[in-house]
Amino acid sequence: MNSKIDVDAMQRRLKDMGIKYCLGAYVDIHGVPKGKFVPIDHLHHMVEGSELYTGYALDGLGQMPNDDEIASVPDLDSLIQLPWQPEVAWMAADNTLHGEPYEINTRVALKKVLAEAEEMGFGFNLGIECELFVLKEEEDGSLSVPDKDDKLIKPCYDVRSFMNRFSWLDKMATTINDLGWDLYSLDHEDANGQYEFDFKFSDALTMCDRFIFFRYMAKHYAQEEGLLATFMPKPFANKTGNGAHFNMSLFDKDTGENVFACDPKDDPRGLGLTEIGYHFIAGVLKHGPALCAVFSPTVNSYKRLIRQGAMATFSWAPVFNSFGSNNRTNSVRVPMGGGRFESRNADGSVNPYLAATLVLAAGLQGVREKLDPGMPQEDNLYELSEAERLERGIEFLPQNLAEAVEAFAADPFVEEVLGSELRNEFIKYKTEEWEEYHRTISEWEIKRYSHLF
Repeated sequence: MNSKIDVDAMQRRLKDMGIKYCLGAYVDIHGVPKGKFVPIDHLHHMVEGSELYTGYALDGLGQMPNDDEIASVPDLDSLIQLPWQPEVAWMAADNTLHGEPYEINTRVALKKVLAEAEEMGFGFNLGIECELFVLKEEEDGSLSVPDKDDKLIKPCYDVRSFMNRFSWLDKMATTINDLGWDLYSLDHEDANGQYEFDFKFSDALTMCDRFIFFRYMAKHYAQEEGLLATFMPKPFANKTGNGAHFNMSLFDKDTGENVFACDPKDDPRGLGLTEIGYHFIAGVLKHGPALCAVFSPTVNSYKRLIRQGAMATFSWAPVFNSFGSNNRTNSVRVPMGGGRFESRNADGSVNPYLAATLVLAAGLQGVREKLDPGMPQEDNLYELSEAERLERGIEFLPQNLAEAVEAFAADPFVEEVLGSELRNEFIKYKTEEWEEYHRTISEWEIKRYSHLF
């Protein structure tokens, strides 16, 4: 990283662009960006690791108060000049300790597994479908849909509600395309006040960097209009939630060819995947419960991973550790045409680096060991009886954060991939999150029990 870049020349070019400050944004265990701002004249110091941080002051980056500080080193290839604050250059960053990669950093962890894939001859392509709500925050802290016309029971793809939020949508779409991400679709999603953006896939590290910036950008542009953009998995009990579906494939490092893709006629299972693709899926399913903890990493995530709940229709969210074709009741779906697959239990609260690290490692294990995922599930799995589910050997995904963290902790594969420190940091923070949730007295409990007993 940065070794082939003439930092002095880049510094002069950035000055000519009007940039005065540089930010190296690394993320904590939750995927929330952190960093320091450095005047442009000190960019070369920043690249050498001048900016130091006490890891103990951050969630999930380890350390004790008496430990040496970690540094952040920006990836100059990821630089974005903020469209709304052109004096600032945003760059994704890694953490180092004593000049070496800091392995509790999730972007560092992803780069390590990407290197392992490269040793096997593969690169990893990733596309993330970005879903979010744009809402009004009331004085009491509650959230509401700001567009009074956005009231349809089935608002998905609704043109009028989409156009009523045009100003914000246009800012987002224009910036995405100006950044060269190749936005190819945007729409009003399945819930009132909900939208989706789909831009072209890229190599996994680039896509994760883009997803972090996308969340930051969406919130900024919504704030400009007095609104709140939220990627919270399930803001409303009676509406669909925010997914961040991971669309994945491997490519040959020498030729760039997609090694998952084949003609469906040449695939005995008919989905348009090679055997390498099926082996990869089998690895993902083998570790599906543990992966669920990083795909769906919050208490609120599991309010989304339900069949129906308080909604009038099915939720579209997966509850089973299973795969199939264009069937959204599986957690792993192979869209029409094949050549890739989608993990549907990833949601808007995901730390993309951490999730990509583990899902790639799981898939590579499946490829190395030639694991078989079995035959695809083509039925509406929501409607299976318990006996039918058991007969087919279909397992549920974890049904709350505690179950997911337990599965994460129990799978030796996690420690093999992440190392003990990063694994333990995740378990620590997510266990605390679950316990704090259960110590909180909710409005539902007050209404339910205060006059009953």
